[in-house]
Amino acid sequence: MERAEAEAVYEQGRETVVAVLLELSAQNALLRREVADLRERVAQQEERIAELERRLNRNSRNSSLPPSQDPPAAPERRQAPPSGRGRGAQPGHSGHGRHLAPLESIDAVIEHWPARCACGHRFSETERRPVGTPARHQVAELPSIAVILSEHRLQRLRCPQCGAVTRAALPAGVPAGAFGPRLQAAVATLAVRNRVSRRDTTELLRELFGAQLSSGSVEAIVSRASAALEEPYEDLLGHVRAAPAVNIDSGRLAPARRQAHALGGAHGPRRRLPHRRGSPPARG
Repeated sequence: MERAEAEAVYEQGRETVVAVLLELSAQNALLRREVADLRERVAQQEERIAELERRLNRNSRNSSLPPSQDPPAAPERRQAPPSGRGRGAQPGHSGHGRHLAPLESIDAVIEHWPARCACGHRFSETERRPVGTPARHQVAELPSIAVILSEHRLQRLRCPQCGAVTRAALPAGVPAGAFGPRLQAAVATLAVRNRVSRRDTTELLRELFGAQLSSGSVEAIVSRASAALEEPYEDLLGHVRAAPAVNIDSGRLAPARRQAHALGGAHGPRRRLPHRRGSPPARG
């Protein structure tokens, strides 16, 4: 507003002056708000520009980017001067291969002799006189594993005195069921300790041992193992609760509790394995 315009307003009286001042004050407040908004937008734009420049200047030397993602303007990576050595292990390196087992732990030693020389000479058995120390090569292998199916025939005899027929009883070491203790232990280990589903347990038993078991048989074996471990579980639980210090690794506590509850115990669910976080639920 020019001076002449201000004097003209003043000449119009008090009310006119007050009205003009209020209008100017409102316009001033509006301009202040717009200036504050513009400053905030400018600050945001500057922050965004700085972030884009930082991303643009990233390369494999100042960030975790691989060299394949370096921009064209990135400086070339300095390559170390060649050392003159070949790739891989150097002469005299002891290596990190599998160590040979001691001779006292070997189950069988098989001697191999060369059949012929490079010149064409064929060696006879009388010429097998070793020169120096033989090269040793060890192979670890599993024996052929198959379930031994035995049939126990309980014969009957007639008493010559009274004529009664008596049938033989099973010996103490023969189980009354269809599966031996070692096979049942293997089933419980797979289904509970290793948390293999009932269906997969039957497949593993068939493929590894040649044993034909149904999912129901696996469930019955796990239930019998649960019942057999009920008393020692409760006994161990009482000792642990009465101990002044338990000294248990907290990282292994939850898996151990789940396995104990799956195999048996009055304080946890039985006959159903809990679902492991991050793994698919058990089938069958």
